Amino acid sequence: MFAHLKETLFLNKITSLHKGALSEYRIVLLGKTGVGKSSFGNSILGKRAFDTNFSSASTTNSCKSESDSRCGMNISIIDTPGFFDTRNDENLKSEIVKCITECSPGPHAFLIVLRVDRYTVQEEEVVQKILTTFGKDALRYAVVVFTHGDDLGEGQTIDEFVQENEKLKELVRDCGGRCHVLDNKYWKHPQDDYRNNSVQIEKLLNTIKTMVSENKGCYTNEMLQKVEEDIKTEERKIVASGTSLRKDKIREWAKKIVCNKLLIKAAGITTGALLGALFGLIASVTLVVLLIWKVLPHINGALVGSVPVAGVAAGGIVGVATLAGAVEGAVVGYKAAKNAKTVCEAAKYAKDSNIDNAKVMFNEVYKLKPEHLKKA
Repeated sequence: MFAHLKETLFLNKITSLHKGALSEYRIVLLGKTGVGKSSFGNSILGKRAFDTNFSSASTTNSCKSESDSRCGMNISIIDTPGFFDTRNDENLKSEIVKCITECSPGPHAFLIVLRVDRYTVQEEEVVQKILTTFGKDALRYAVVVFTHGDDLGEGQTIDEFVQENEKLKELVRDCGGRCHVLDNKYWKHPQDDYRNNSVQIEKLLNTIKTMVSENKGCYTNEMLQKVEEDIKTEERKIVASGTSLRKDKIREWAKKIVCNKLLIKAAGITTGALLGALFGLIASVTLVVLLIWKVLPHINGALVGSVPVAGVAAGGIVGVATLAGAVEGAVVGYKAAKNAKTVCEAAKYAKDSNIDNAKVMFNEVYKLKPEHLKKA
């Protein structure tokens, strides 16, 4: 009887962790370095939550989440580094994984942040990268937001600005025509009903509410669902340990554990594949789920357990673009990194591995029984 009561209390506590989840809007900020994502996040929350400066250098080096209430909505803003910068930066891998765990089980909105400015080749490359990285389903949850609205021409609206460029028109059209503008610096003191941050933010939040209602909830895919399952598993373990932590702290702790496990497992997966999986490209989602949850657990036993939280970016990881090469790279990266005690060590071990060993590991994958690859 006591055991049954304990189990009931345990299940009730876990259930309570996820009560009210629908009342929280998880919003991911995306865009190139220097467009004002962090300042924009502060404007939405109505407080200084993210570090900012006014130089072209990025102040966002790490994925960070902050929450507050605005316009009757509980909002969680996830600020990200320049995922869509034109450089190929493997250092972003750990931040992509953090974003995946922070927005689990999925974001309610992707805000693609651009700047009102002269449209250069570099800006066009960024927009093109966004269009090719996002799956169609993810774009149903995307809104284009322009910063530096004071740079619009006199009397010009953001819709008129967008009409001047075919790529921008295509992006906004693919996002369901959802487009907004604000100015983090000059529109704090209302000039009129348009050049007014309070008005524009309220319009943006109403757009998000309407979008979530039409989509009947948050964006998710198989990878994000797997991550959420892992987080819930860790929550159960923490609760079962008899902790007195608040439910939000339990969730935070569980996310850190899952994030570090994923960083080890993803040691050989390319940054591009992880981004594609986050944004719903079917091939990328399939690849990442296949590798992390189906193939790697059957390579020489179970995956690593919890590792200490490490804030070091996992840079310089081996990884190639083809499916076979991706499997090879992921397996050799995992084999090299699975005994690491920190994420930094995992990155080093994976980088220092001899790529020839990957071919041997790749052959091991194909020796696995088919039923192993079908298990979730």
